[in-house]
Amino acid sequence: MSFDLNGKTALVTGTSGGIGQAIAVGLAEAGASIVAVSASNSDDTVRLVRGFGGAIEQISADLSDADGLEGVFEEALGYFGGIDILVNNAGTIRRTPAARHAREDWYDVIDINLHSVFFLCQLAGNHMIERGSGKIINIASLLSFQGGINVPGYTASKHAVTGVTKALANEWAGKGIQVNAIAPGYIDTRNTAPLLADAKRSQAILERIPAARWGTPEDLKGPAVFLASSASDYMNGHVLFVDGGWMAR
Repeated sequence: MSFDLNGKTALVTGTSGGIGQAIAVGLAEAGASIVAVSASNSDDTVRLVRGFGGAIEQISADLSDADGLEGVFEEALGYFGGIDILVNNAGTIRRTPAARHAREDWYDVIDINLHSVFFLCQLAGNHMIERGSGKIINIASLLSFQGGINVPGYTASKHAVTGVTKALANEWAGKGIQVNAIAPGYIDTRNTAPLLADAKRSQAILERIPAARWGTPEDLKGPAVFLASSASDYMNGHVLFVDGGWMAR
């Protein structure tokens, strides 16, 4: 029963595929109603959730537009009467050496990966403070702790996500709100396709993963349900690695 999400509503961003889709489906399988938010349509996610009788609605929105986030959140509130769980998954990446990293690429990444995360946390946090409870899950990265190669904007944004997660946990834990993060390892998604396509780089990554395989989006389902449920009520400001053992190597 500690993992039961029946009667809860989750707002999940970046749900058109990959990790966001898997998390939305996983939360719905645990009983939550889902508001799926993505810049492109989440029709496949809607089909999957409704296929097993789950409740889901979708919103198409450009999350890089900070001025529009309040409207997105208000629309989300209107579907199921409130938001109990926020999963900030939407993100982007630009792969360019630091010396040639375009200013536009830097701003694009920071707008999506950091600004939208903080301002959606703020909107959800105020709503949850009024209700006296809530769960916020931010999607961090191994590059919240490492430098990476050719992704300075992404690395900066993901370092910042862990800082925001801890800062909000400090302020809101006493108000019944748990703010935590998941740091996925190397997961087979659209964002990592260039790495998988590079035989040398892909093999080097694989050789460091103790689990001896790349992760799949479905590997994030269980950890997300855990952090969204009452099973994690005494977890605050934690970053949960789901990386096949990469950080232990």
